[in-house]
Amino acid sequence: MSIERLASRDQAVMAILKTSEEVNQLKDVDTILDKILYESRQLSGADAGSIFLVENDTLIFSYVQNDTLFCKETTNAALYQNFGIPISEQSIVGYVAKTRQSLAIDDAYELDPTLPFSFNKSFDEKSGYRTTSMLTIPLIAQESRLVGVMQLINAKNEMGKIGPFSEEARTYIPLFCNNASVAIERGIMNRELILRMMQMAELRDPSETGPHVQRVGAYSAEIYETWASRRNHSPKAIKHVRDNIRLAAMLHDVGKVGISDTILKKPAKLTDEEFDAMKWHTIFGARLFKNQTSELDRMSMEIALCHHEKWEGRGYPGVPNADVWNDELILGGEPKKREIIPLAARICAVADVYDALASPRSYKDPFPDEKCLGILEKDSGTHFDPEIVEIFFEIFPVIKAIREKWTDNETV
Repeated sequence: MSIERLASRDQAVMAILKTSEEVNQLKDVDTILDKILYESRQLSGADAGSIFLVENDTLIFSYVQNDTLFCKETTNAALYQNFGIPISEQSIVGYVAKTRQSLAIDDAYELDPTLPFSFNKSFDEKSGYRTTSMLTIPLIAQESRLVGVMQLINAKNEMGKIGPFSEEARTYIPLFCNNASVAIERGIMNRELILRMMQMAELRDPSETGPHVQRVGAYSAEIYETWASRRNHSPKAIKHVRDNIRLAAMLHDVGKVGISDTILKKPAKLTDEEFDAMKWHTIFGARLFKNQTSELDRMSMEIALCHHEKWEGRGYPGVPNADVWNDELILGGEPKKREIIPLAARICAVADVYDALASPRSYKDPFPDEKCLGILEKDSGTHFDPEIVEIFFEIFPVIKAIREKWTDNETV
């Protein structure tokens, strides 16, 4: 409900506090950005919006929503664009970041030419969209730290007509952003902590890079969302699980820290004995989440333990979850099959194998898309859950956008 339809100032403040509480329950930064942008648009009646996060002296494009332009598939692909804008007075978002003051514009095409900033029309010209009103707000966290800028576009009234942002929106949306900015900063820290954990694994296994785990996490989140949407799960429930699976999938191979360098860095095929030793990384990883305090811990354990199980069996480690904590456990139990394998692990299995195929390794060049997809199709129903492979093919434009955002030659 838009702010204008709330009966009083107290109701508006209560709505903002309630939404802020919901934001604070989320963990992953992408889910937090999605929630903040969606709720800000609902409160202000904005048709579209985007969020930029600060990285050094640059604003990095991080999230976008546009009800007019984007259907589900194109929205998700648009999320993974990769560009930045300098923090300077030349652009609108740069000006707001530099001055740390909100800025409302009634018509972006009618700006006073004496202003230091100007409106970049290139997106409108390329897409056919018409940007009119804009409300651009700095995202300032604790201790006056600037974490980013949110830009809302084209306020609509109840009749769907575009006009200026209301005085209520100009007052209350920045108030919401002040609370939400703390959640954004926490989400960034959560992801950074996971990336640091994976850097330990990267010291042991050069294939476990920051970009690799970012891609696997993003692939898994997108696959899950389509799977859940097919079953008409509520948007709130989808966002909750997506929030966890994005982070948990990034930790799928964290157990490799317990495997010998002579095995992890061997340039040739492993012997049967070495491969049996490698299988323990699933158990080592699961044991890290023995003392579970959240759903994220449970999902991280399931993925770490089961992402090498196979749809028709023959995977590993092939042990019940309860046996993970038994120090005398011996590998070689009955492999899990089909739906007995946790959903998150079945999703991560497809994401992880695809990324290994599509990425360069010391022993191979990246496989072309046709070969990667051919392998997934061939192994559908044996190695992989057939529905997960089907979804992967369905959202492949989004998968490619993710792959292009986090390339192996980038520093994460």
